[in-house]
Amino acid sequence: MRGARKAKTKAKITVQGAFVEATSDLPIPENDSDSDFEEPMSVSSGGVGGGRGRKRGSGRGGSAVKRPRQTGNVGRSRKKSGGEEEDSGTGSVFDIVKSGKASLQVTVDEWIESYKNDRDTALVELIQFFIQASGCKGTITPFMYANQEHAEIIRKMTEEFDEDSGDYPLIMSGPNWKRFRVNFCEFVQVLVRQCQYSIIYDQYMMDNIISLLTGLTDSQVRAFRHTSTLAAMKLMTALVDVALNLSINLDNTQRQYEAERQKQQPKRANDRLEMLLQRRQELEENQAEIRNMLTYIFKGVFVHRYRDTQPEIRSICMSEIGVWMKKYPNMFLDDGYLKYVGWTLYDKNGDVRLCCLKSLQPLYDTEELATKLELFTNRFKDRIVEMTLDKEHEVAVQGIKLVISILQFNEQILADKDCENVYELVYSSHRHVAQAAGEFLNAKLFKRDESQTNKLKIHRGKKQSLNTPLLRDLVQFFIESELHEHGAYLVDSLWEINDMMKDWECMTDLLLEEPSKGEEYMDDKQETSLIEIMVCCVRQAATGESPVGRGTSKKLTSKENKQVLEDKTRLTEHFIATLPQLLLKYLMDAEKVANLLQIPQYFDLDIYTSSRQEKNLELLLRYLHEIMEKHTDSEVLESASKCYECLCCEEFAISGKCDVARKTLIDSLIAKFKESMQDFFAEGEDPDDDEIFALLACLKRMEALYSCHDLNSWDIWDDLFHIIKSGNDSQGIPEEIVCKALACGSQTLLWYLHKLDEGNPNKDEMRALRKRLNDMMTYCHDLLFHQQDKVGEEAYLTICDLLVVFSRHLGEISEVMKPLVYEPDRNLQQQLSNFLTEKVFIEDDDDDIDENVKIEELHKRRNFLASFCKLVIYNIVQIRMAADMFKHYMKFYNDYGDIIKATLGKAREINKVSTAKTLALSLTQLYRELQMEMGVVDRSSETFQSLKELSRRFALSFGLDQVKNREAVAAMHKEGIVFSLHVDEHHDISTPPPNLSFLEVICEFTNKLMKQDKKVVLHYLDKHLPGGSMPQTRSEEWQSLFTYRNSLSQGDGEVHPITLKQASQRRYGNKRKQIDVSDHDSNMSDWVDMSVGTPAPGVPVMASTAIKRRRMDEESMGAASEPGSEDFQESYIGGPPQMQQMSWMSAQKGQQAPQRQMEPPYSHYRQAGNLPPMESESSEASIGDFESPRSQVMPSGYYGDGSQHIEEPSHSGAMHHMTQVHPQSEMGHHGY
Repeated sequence: MRGARKAKTKAKITVQGAFVEATSDLPIPENDSDSDFEEPMSVSSGGVGGGRGRKRGSGRGGSAVKRPRQTGNVGRSRKKSGGEEEDSGTGSVFDIVKSGKASLQVTVDEWIESYKNDRDTALVELIQFFIQASGCKGTITPFMYANQEHAEIIRKMTEEFDEDSGDYPLIMSGPNWKRFRVNFCEFVQVLVRQCQYSIIYDQYMMDNIISLLTGLTDSQVRAFRHTSTLAAMKLMTALVDVALNLSINLDNTQRQYEAERQKQQPKRANDRLEMLLQRRQELEENQAEIRNMLTYIFKGVFVHRYRDTQPEIRSICMSEIGVWMKKYPNMFLDDGYLKYVGWTLYDKNGDVRLCCLKSLQPLYDTEELATKLELFTNRFKDRIVEMTLDKEHEVAVQGIKLVISILQFNEQILADKDCENVYELVYSSHRHVAQAAGEFLNAKLFKRDESQTNKLKIHRGKKQSLNTPLLRDLVQFFIESELHEHGAYLVDSLWEINDMMKDWECMTDLLLEEPSKGEEYMDDKQETSLIEIMVCCVRQAATGESPVGRGTSKKLTSKENKQVLEDKTRLTEHFIATLPQLLLKYLMDAEKVANLLQIPQYFDLDIYTSSRQEKNLELLLRYLHEIMEKHTDSEVLESASKCYECLCCEEFAISGKCDVARKTLIDSLIAKFKESMQDFFAEGEDPDDDEIFALLACLKRMEALYSCHDLNSWDIWDDLFHIIKSGNDSQGIPEEIVCKALACGSQTLLWYLHKLDEGNPNKDEMRALRKRLNDMMTYCHDLLFHQQDKVGEEAYLTICDLLVVFSRHLGEISEVMKPLVYEPDRNLQQQLSNFLTEKVFIEDDDDDIDENVKIEELHKRRNFLASFCKLVIYNIVQIRMAADMFKHYMKFYNDYGDIIKATLGKAREINKVSTAKTLALSLTQLYRELQMEMGVVDRSSETFQSLKELSRRFALSFGLDQVKNREAVAAMHKEGIVFSLHVDEHHDISTPPPNLSFLEVICEFTNKLMKQDKKVVLHYLDKHLPGGSMPQTRSEEWQSLFTYRNSLSQGDGEVHPITLKQASQRRYGNKRKQIDVSDHDSNMSDWVDMSVGTPAPGVPVMASTAIKRRRMDEESMGAASEPGSEDFQESYIGGPPQMQQMSWMSAQKGQQAPQRQMEPPYSHYRQAGNLPPMESESSEASIGDFESPRSQVMPSGYYGDGSQHIEEPSHSGAMHHMTQVHPQSEMGHHGY
């Protein structure tokens, strides 16, 4: 055998496959001379020989000699063996690997034994395994194997593939198939490992396996290509392991040979020398043989499949080449192989890019391998840095990790610009990306120099912390990043990476202690930034939670909870002593104090008692009192108020002392407030600046305290309301004072409501609260359009908030609370809508305004809009009032599109029909504005086209479910027709109505009508035409009418849309060759129900007598006859009982009844199995066929004088269940 291998010709191996590969994804550089991308050779009918192209060649080079057919007993035994396997149907290699119950090594050993006995039979079994693993049901017979080439066998198997199913084992879901994939890969590797000392070199088994897999990888069938590529790549990985073993054995043999040869002649064993020399030659031949196999598989499979159209196949190639480079760098860690990974870094699929990065990671992490990557790094470094910004977060994380490895390999290779791109990612909203960037930042900037730091001392003799220079660098980085107010994101990025984030002592020393020699004092900006970072660290340590927006909040594990408790104890013990010192040092610095006052909210307050820290508690309370009396900044006052709330929590022992301090503070503030009130409203004198400042400062402090504490015990409602009344009566009061009084007044009402017992409230307190609420709403209504803008804006927000709190939901929670429900009258609703028009939907044309000011103004307007939208979605104001808002949907889409779209969706859940009428009203309002602007609307004008675009957007919002939105779309057309054809009494019928061109606007909603409804709408249109008939002329001025009519007449021959479930039943039902009678009955009953709900045009309704009787009974009882008709029902919560009324579409059907009677009935009836004969029905079906007789009375429209009451949620709508939701939880995704 050895001699035969020596004489073998080492010719270039040619790829031969069954199918021409016609798919390629990645561009290959044209100037690369090393690339080998030859197209696979086409296969002739007789098969083209050469190397592995033939499955039973005697060698890997030259011409392959076809093995003579075996005859006699051997052939019969092989045939018998194949027959036994077919008959059993179980126990095949595929079944064993799939089940995973038997040992794969035992299975392989048994196969090797069978191969030694009859290699053809064993190879048939192995080839059958690969075919079955691809999901092919075809069977390879011994005759096929003996007489056909691999290409012909693959072609035959392709023809036997199941075309109906695209699934195959490697992509099928479920734990069994996932286990099969693992077992499949392991089987290939175990097979090579167990054969590596024997039959792997017999030039038969590996020739046939590699030839088969190479042919399968060229197949156009994805299942074959995917499965065989995975097998080939795992086979190559196993061969790499064999090559490694050979290399080790060869080195050992060489050492033994050299050691023996260097011995003196008397001690040298010539027999051993000859044996070692012979063994070395054999190992070298085997190694060359394995390298030849590796080269062949790489060029025959990898070079083509790494750019396959399927990303799964490309991912396999990239994953395995990384393994080869790591295990066998002498052969694969070369630019000729690395270039494929570099090119695939540009792959359009994220998983493939991820596999490339993961393949490179272990190479850069190994020092001896990283030195060989210098050329590759210089060539593809820019691309790797770009991938840190990849849209796929997992790829970005891996890209950052790879950049870190490159940085550790060579710091000089990354430019400053490259590093800055990664630095900014610490502020990313994706936590894993930010943490990876934090690791890079830590590796690049935060390096400790212990030799220098240990020499530094503080004047008190205490060693300076090792983290001192690192914290200074962190502060400087935070300042230079210019992303203030985002310190929490920076802290979270470094939290689990660097322990300086928990070095509280080092932080406070930097703020309180003198700097060491050679160090500079921290300036004001640095101190402010350090305090902000320190507070963020305290918050993260005490809660264990990431900042808002950094992924979903997860429940902490027991280990994490234990760590949080330990950190909370440590920070409390430290800051109990140092916080008073910090407050004293920065007492008059508002920004620093506002941050420092957040720290006590994260204390373990029991430590004050257990550690006997009452003195420090008294210092904290004293400085809190001073801060409240000396500061007027809202942020500082709110922080102080929250701090008091935390300290006065009744579950802690210190609450008594803190409550006394709080009451003392409030007494002092109330006294000052009443004194300033007397001075401000002194008769005969105008208040001076000092008196204005004193009153405003008192109101600011009370507003901050009111947000967390109940001040109603001090009875200041009359004083607050006096300011509100005076602000309405007199224009001389500063706007800020009135605004603060309004805020305090609304909070007073909320505290009165909070104090009431929901089960048994005090009636006198309820009457007093109701009176104060009425007074507050009345004066706020008057202030809504105050000449001072801030007063009007505060009044608007106050009204919206109080309407939500005192809405009908309050009465639903408790029956006894119903007297407190406040429902806005029509005038107030209109005023709120007008406020949006004047304050929100305005354009900023002034380019001189600073960009930050514009952003702040936009946030304020979004807040106004969200406040009104809450009233709509909680059904507090009529949906109709949102018409002025909806009409600005397109014009202000960039600013408010998300809010308006969400509101439209919620309104549709309340009442689809009312929402549709509101949209119609929005369109008609815009049309009237066009008329006022143009006189006669020009249909070609840009403004008219923008109106049609808005109509198109409204139509898209209805979705694809025509049945669900049936009544709503019909109402839309009805309102549009009424508006378009409206004329006065003296109108000349020969001239078109003035609003006729509006029909083109509602044309956008025609495709949302069901086919049978189009006929009803068309009849309604014809009935309302001036003169009751179509115009005699087709002049340009009547074109809108003809366009609309044509849109209603189109699609008469189309099939009525059906649901996905019904389509599936039709598709798969028709494929069945035999249908069970029970299944047939069941399917037909589904069609009956379907046709009752949505009859197709041109097909009579299938209905048995039982169905007719049921519908008649339901109609007589007033019950809904159609499933899903509840979508069109309305409930009146707490109102009058429901009344029966036919919808306008039902009325249209009734008017068309005489016309239907004259039409001939259908002449063909469909009979279905054992169902009774079906009755025919006219194709002039209308929406009335499917409407519940319980539908509620709807208003006549929005164009009459009648007013519409507030809509109620339908039984099926989600808003029916929203009564239990706290009002403030809505619109939260807008940030307000």
